[in-house]
Amino acid sequence: MYDKELAIEILRQIYQSTQKIIARFKPINTPEDFTGSETGMEKLDAICMQMIAIGENLKNLDKVTEHSLLANYPQIEWNKVKAMRDIISHHYFDLNAEAIFEVCKNRIQPLALVIKKIEDDLI
Repeated sequence: MYDKELAIEILRQIYQSTQKIIARFKPINTPEDFTGSETGMEKLDAICMQMIAIGENLKNLDKVTEHSLLANYPQIEWNKVKAMRDIISHHYFDLNAEAIFEVCKNRIQPLALVIKKIEDDLI
């Protein structure tokens, strides 16, 4: 059995990162809103940092739970979320603002809801 309290703490950190992304993404309406100004680029940088944190924490969660927890929630493609961390970290200068825009627009809120559900299920 794994350390449930540690798993819950990691889930809370992931959830907080999703909420930061959602808040920072609010003024962004197009990918060009990221790339068209210094402020937009700062938003992109800040959002990418949170995406890295999410991916890293999901990897840690897998270690802590011996890969037994996330598999119970197949509505999220966990490997893709973790891979996003690797892509951003290792290919930052080739980053595609359109891809980040699409993830923020379509994937972060569903991820947040599932993370919250997992946490609620563990409590």
